[in-house]
Amino acid sequence: MEALRQDDPRRFGRFTTLARFHEGASAVRYVARDTASGEVALITAARPELAVVPAFRRRFQAEARTAERLAGGWVAPPLDTGEEPEPPADGPEPLWTAAGYVPALPLAEAIGIAGPLDERALRILGAGIAEILSRVHAAGAVLQGLAPGTVLLASDGPRLTAFGPLGAAASAEARPGGQLSVRLGYLTPEQIEGKEVSAASDLFVLGLLLAYAATGTTPFTEGPAEEAARRIAGDEPELDAVPEALRELITDCLAKDPAARPTAGTVAAELALEGAAGLARGGWLPERLAAAVADQEARVLALEAPSENPETPEKAPEPADGTATPEPEDARPVDAPAAPVETSVAPATAGPEDARPADAAPVDAPAPQEPAAPTAAGDGDIGEDRGTTRFLNTGPRPPQSDRPTTQLSLPQELVAPQGTAPAPGAQPIPPALPAAPVAPQQGPAYGGPAPYPAAALPAGPAGSGGAGGGPMVSLPLPPAPAPAPDPAASRRTLLTIAAAAVGGLIVGGGSVAALGSGDSAVATDDKPAPKPRRTLPGQPPEPRWTYTHPASESSPLTTAVWRDKLLVVTSESQASAVDLRTGKRLWQRADGAKGQAALAAGADLVFVASPTEFLWLSPKNGKVVHRVRYTDAFGDLPGLAVGPLAGNSGPVIWFTGSHTVTVKAPKPKKGKKKGKDKEVVQAHFFAYDIVQRKELWRTPVPAGRAPGTPAYRVVVDRSADVLVRQDAAGLTAAEVKAAKGKGSIRSFDQKTGKLLWTKQYAAVSPEAATGGDEDGTLYAAVGKDLQAFETDTTKPLWRVEGSDGSVFGTPLVAGPLIHTTERSQLVGAVERESGRLVWRRSTEVPGTGNAPSLTLSGSEKTLIAADAVQVTAFSAADGERLWKFQDIGSADPKGATVSASYRALAAGKTVVVQRDRAFYAFPVA
Repeated sequence: MEALRQDDPRRFGRFTTLARFHEGASAVRYVARDTASGEVALITAARPELAVVPAFRRRFQAEARTAERLAGGWVAPPLDTGEEPEPPADGPEPLWTAAGYVPALPLAEAIGIAGPLDERALRILGAGIAEILSRVHAAGAVLQGLAPGTVLLASDGPRLTAFGPLGAAASAEARPGGQLSVRLGYLTPEQIEGKEVSAASDLFVLGLLLAYAATGTTPFTEGPAEEAARRIAGDEPELDAVPEALRELITDCLAKDPAARPTAGTVAAELALEGAAGLARGGWLPERLAAAVADQEARVLALEAPSENPETPEKAPEPADGTATPEPEDARPVDAPAAPVETSVAPATAGPEDARPADAAPVDAPAPQEPAAPTAAGDGDIGEDRGTTRFLNTGPRPPQSDRPTTQLSLPQELVAPQGTAPAPGAQPIPPALPAAPVAPQQGPAYGGPAPYPAAALPAGPAGSGGAGGGPMVSLPLPPAPAPAPDPAASRRTLLTIAAAAVGGLIVGGGSVAALGSGDSAVATDDKPAPKPRRTLPGQPPEPRWTYTHPASESSPLTTAVWRDKLLVVTSESQASAVDLRTGKRLWQRADGAKGQAALAAGADLVFVASPTEFLWLSPKNGKVVHRVRYTDAFGDLPGLAVGPLAGNSGPVIWFTGSHTVTVKAPKPKKGKKKGKDKEVVQAHFFAYDIVQRKELWRTPVPAGRAPGTPAYRVVVDRSADVLVRQDAAGLTAAEVKAAKGKGSIRSFDQKTGKLLWTKQYAAVSPEAATGGDEDGTLYAAVGKDLQAFETDTTKPLWRVEGSDGSVFGTPLVAGPLIHTTERSQLVGAVERESGRLVWRRSTEVPGTGNAPSLTLSGSEKTLIAADAVQVTAFSAADGERLWKFQDIGSADPKGATVSASYRALAAGKTVVVQRDRAFYAFPVA
């Protein structure tokens, strides 16, 4: 952290700038404070010379949206998108984002202060980053944001601050023609070989990061820097200094073959089964680092806003011990290399014209260099490229080529080879934009090893950047806004296309694809469009349709499938129906406002229970065909409040209801004062036929906690009785005390509603998940295990052991199997008869939360597990993990952050996945 410079902005929206936090190739981070609330924020402000480039702006905004979608856990929540209500008239609109400030040290600085991390700290660091990667990879994307400068160490765990190649760039440069050249400071074996990157590429870089944190140096150190690419591609990493318990895992991450690397979820689980947050409880940083974090926090709190127009830069505050503050690394004169650095491009005669940098130097023409400055022996200065990422450099700079760059380009027109006629209807090519200044090269801002520069890669058969697969690396960008966007294109985007095409690198010259919400890929050369890329293993199939509930209406309350034909959605304002074949809304009806989940009333009516009446709607147009008000159907129970539906079987529904009656005080004895009348809640359990539209029976039951209607759930519907249990949240204090920590199951006669018995089962608690089958077996979570009981006798039958620190969720009975779910994100199958475990798999969602909810496809061949992070599809028979899906969220940068959990509803050969307002219809077996 250092004082502001003279040309640094003093305000970002509602935030006043206090100090510089960190300077990167594409952006500068500032500590700022909201003067109204006192809230401290970390501002990421794009460099002005880059912010004017449309390609950069779109990529910056895309990475900002990625950060918004990942907010929570080890990603600081966003506070502001940086969109100014009135752009300045004297220049381009500033480009910035604000996130909550968390006192933390960049990893590189932490290593410089205290040296390599110990094993426990390494586990917490690696598990935390792997948990973030797991969320990214579940959506089919690649992060490419890992570097020692983008990972922070806070008192409670790690934080990630970059969410794409811009944030982790070693250098960024605006090129003529609106192009943007970005160089990454690290390479993976697949990039060096000219192959596409994937989620496994992030794992390789995670391995580099952990090796660096464990040793203070890169695992590929021996030999000259110009051979760095060869060593990464062919040499084995040197990990002797890595703690032995972690050596095998890091070795696996650094495997040359991407297919041999573990998944992010596997890494997270192996490093910290209880999650990074659990392992970090009680503190995790060494004493020196903890003190440095606390010192930083104190310094930030003491910062005062500088004057608006300082004549000279303010000095950074002096440390408490009176020692002089070290001069910021980027404020020191940059030592010139000992030998001239050759900046050239290889011949690109076979490559398309628009792939050649317009300002390229002639081949073998060295760039002008200042004379080398003397370097004191043993001072550790090795003359590295001061802008590269801190992984890969320990020696003098080799001759450099400008071709191993990551080029983010969005040409406006195709450029034909020289001498060819333009295509029919081609428009003139707009003049090239002047080149913006190159971002200042940053040296190591903190202690630790110096990185390799971006090594020159061997050219392919067609030359560097040519079709032969040279080192030109192209990233897809969010597209430029279309002049007249199709309304359908503004729907929420699926992050389910090929992982390498969304967040990864497409290696090889030729064309650059621009991919984004509602836009098709556009080739930037004159070659035929490539065939669609094969769906990668683990990716979800293309949805049959997507539907977004209108933003002008309140969010969905319930969602149900009606006879595999309609998706019926209820909200605060209405009920509506969507065609399951097309995803098009068919009708909406205000009468169904606040309705419970829709049911089928026979073959031709949709039944909805609203707060005041039962409704029977036409599936064609939503018209009310029948209406039964509670005051009419239950006239002897005035003011009846109907609770949630407990369950249904065919035309019969079960529900609870309550009403208030006045109990008059007894006549007082002579000479005594009459007591007060009492208001008493009376509750009943009902059975109702929705086809015949008549009550079958009712039976009195104890009232629940205020307002009095108990919430029941049907555990199993048997031929002679129906078994129910009461929601623990609705139990009265007296019931909780009497239960002594145990839950109860009630049996009601199917024909009369008479209460037959109430039983407790071993140590099954009131909150424990339960299920049952019509053969007379009850399944319930007991501690961390799942246990089966004989329903009528409470005799234990078998037990399945669960994960330590976890509990089972509600099981799903399917034929001879029971599908299980655990809070540890394990899903499995158990034989109903014996309790033998058939299979158990992880969803690979990091950490623990609620157990995923389970849904079977219509054929019962596919099991869907839905939780707060993703949807995972398994083969129901053997547990093969088929695919994962994550909703990317709103494509609109101003859209609200979605935190709702996923739901899945089966409809024939389709599973409808819902997250808040977004619905996706996936084909399933």
